[in-house]
Amino acid sequence: MKKKTFLIIILALILGIVLYLLYYFNIISHKKYTNEYFKIETYKSKIDKDNDGIDDQTDILETVKAYLDTKPKYKSKYYGTGYPDDNYGVCTDVVAFGLLGAGYDLKELVNEDIKNNREEYNIEIVDKNIDFRRVNNLNTYFKHNAISLTLDINKLDEWQGGDIVVFKNHIGIVSEHRNSKGISFVYHHMSSKQTNYEEDILEHYKIIGHYRVG
Repeated sequence: MKKKTFLIIILALILGIVLYLLYYFNIISHKKYTNEYFKIETYKSKIDKDNDGIDDQTDILETVKAYLDTKPKYKSKYYGTGYPDDNYGVCTDVVAFGLLGAGYDLKELVNEDIKNNREEYNIEIVDKNIDFRRVNNLNTYFKHNAISLTLDINKLDEWQGGDIVVFKNHIGIVSEHRNSKGISFVYHHMSSKQTNYEEDILEHYKIIGHYRVG
């Protein structure tokens, strides 16, 4: 009887650990909350870069979601067109397509910033078809051309859907959804094994940049 009880306890512990890991790695979806739940005012930009009647913050967010709805597959490739055109992509493409939909062509904008600030970019050979698809280059570009915001994830109202968040070697767009603590989810594309494009990851990676276009 004691042996049976012991086995039940061990199995329960193993199950608990497995469920925790599945939750931690976002394989089990996390419950989503909105700004309204936490009484946080949703930020709207005063800028409409592409004059489509949608403010930039909303435009970026909605374009990112539309891009990820196509379920791009993860693969790092070079494109002569700059922007992937074959349903493959990497983390930087989430940001690039999001901003492109709001009227910001990062392929051209990053290239121009590199020309003007070459010493701040660690680049041997300039190639505008790939430079805007590198995390470190985007972080440098946004430092120069966007509003820098807090890195403290507990300042809840300062994190808004459509913001750009940069991690070490990774980048994504802040979601309009939050976890039970009010910490924002992130739209991102990290690997071929990723099951969801919107995940609760802000607490698990080192944040090196947080930006807003306007």
